[in-house]
Amino acid sequence: GISYHNGPIMTGTTNVYYIWYGNWTNNTATTILTDLMRSFTGSPLFNTNTTYYDKTGTRVMNSVNFVQSISDNYSLGSSLTDANVATIVQNAILNGSLPKDTKGVYFVLTSADVKETSGFGSKYCGWHTYGTLAGSNIKYSFVGDASTQAPSGCIALTASAAPNGNLGADGMASVIFHELSEAVTDPNLNAWYDSRGAENADKCAWVFGTNYTTSTGKTANVRLGARDYLIQQNWVNAGTGYCSLSY
Repeated sequence: GISYHNGPIMTGTTNVYYIWYGNWTNNTATTILTDLMRSFTGSPLFNTNTTYYDKTGTRVMNSVNFVQSISDNYSLGSSLTDANVATIVQNAILNGSLPKDTKGVYFVLTSADVKETSGFGSKYCGWHTYGTLAGSNIKYSFVGDASTQAPSGCIALTASAAPNGNLGADGMASVIFHELSEAVTDPNLNAWYDSRGAENADKCAWVFGTNYTTSTGKTANVRLGARDYLIQQNWVNAGTGYCSLSY
């Protein structure tokens, strides 16, 4: 199972911001992953997160608002540290490109040529955390395009099976759902996790369940909006708990 450690969750509608870092020119990922985020609200998939609550009994809402995206053309180079990711978010807030939003999650999405030196592709495919940025508690996440650096480690598809025809973006879709689910249920890393420290999406990492073949012959397991995706299941905190794509 999974247990509660008395920390806050994200209540109300969760606002999401994308920072497209690096070179995303003519890359369909910007459309594919924006469509993904816009399709979470009200979905059976994101509803799995409503099984988590705080000490007042208030639950995560099945409500995600994609607010805005901006581009960052290698402001800190093509080799980033964890601290650099935080700086990218903070700079976007301080220079007015993005609003300061304590009810938001800021995703730094890096193009295929950008390295994250603390272990992207070898230790992780993405991560989320929080910090005092621009004077406030800000939740943020790193997710990279692993199509050239770690396709076998971070993408459960081959290029020919990618449901949206973009291996990097199709791989990122599952990681984005993973990190957003953990950010809303464990934003300050002191709310929901199990005895090993695994958060809700960690408990179902790389568990996809039954796949289907799309009308174009690709591989997927869930349809969100007008698109098919291959997205990992999430831990449903009901009964003894289980991995699922819906609740």
